[in-house]
Amino acid sequence: MWPHRRARRIDDADWAAVLDRLPILDPLEEDERARLRDLAVRFMAGKSIEPVLGQTLGAVDVAVIAVQACLPILALGLDAYRSWRTVVVYPAGFVSRGHEVDDAGVEHRWEEERSGESWLGGPVVLSLEDVEASGCGDGYNVVIHEMAHKLDMLDGDANGRPPLHRGMDAAVWARDFGAAFEDLNRRIEAGETPPIDDYAAEEPGEFFAVASECFFETPGALAAAYPAVYFHLRGFYRQDSLARLERFRRGRSTQEGGHPPRT
Repeated sequence: MWPHRRARRIDDADWAAVLDRLPILDPLEEDERARLRDLAVRFMAGKSIEPVLGQTLGAVDVAVIAVQACLPILALGLDAYRSWRTVVVYPAGFVSRGHEVDDAGVEHRWEEERSGESWLGGPVVLSLEDVEASGCGDGYNVVIHEMAHKLDMLDGDANGRPPLHRGMDAAVWARDFGAAFEDLNRRIEAGETPPIDDYAAEEPGEFFAVASECFFETPGALAAAYPAVYFHLRGFYRQDSLARLERFRRGRSTQEGGHPPRT
C-alpha cells in the first residue's frame, strides 16, 4: 500500500526515474520542471492514492501518476482538482459495470473493460499497466485522459466543454470542437485512418479527453489535423506544447550538430 504519511518531497533519485520514464517531460524548461515537481508533491499530499487487489505502489509509481496528473494543470494550479480526492489504482484493466433506463422504461446493464475512469464527484480510477504505457510521446496517456474528464466535470457534466477562462468564447469552442468531432466520425465511417485515436469519436466528452492526450503527447499531429482544437486547448491549458516541443527539438539539433554557422 502507499504509505498513509503523505509525501512532502520527491527525492532526486526518484525524480530522475520519473523523467526517465516520461519522455513527454523532455521539452519542459528547467523552471517548468521545478514547478511541476512541486505541484506533484502537493498533489500527493492532498490526494489519497490507493492501490487495490493487494498490489503495492512504489514511490516512483506514485510520483509518475502525480506528475502526469499535474502536467495539464501546470498553469492552472491545484485548485482545478478541488472537487475530488482519491485515485484508485488497479494492477491492469478493470471491469466497469453500469446501467441505465431507456425512454421505454427498460433497464439496460453492461460490463466493459477499461483502463481508466472518472466519476463525477468521485475518484479517478486507473490501470497501473496503462499508466506505465503512458507518457512516451505516442499519443496515449490514460492519466491525462482521466484528468481531462475531471476538468470537464467542473461545471457538472463531462460534455467536452470545461469551464472556460475569461476571454474564451464558448460558442466558438463549441463550433470548432463540433466540426472536428463530426470530421473524425466522417473519416472513420469512410474507412480512413483517423488522425487521432478513434475513441475520440464516441462522444464530445471523449473527444476532449483524447484531444487533451494528444495536446501533451503529440501536439504536432493534433495541430496538423485540427488546428482550431489545438488553438482552444492552448488557451484552456495556458500552455503551448507544440512551441515547447519545437524549441526542444531545435536545441537538441544544435547540440548534436555543434554551433550553427554565423552569418
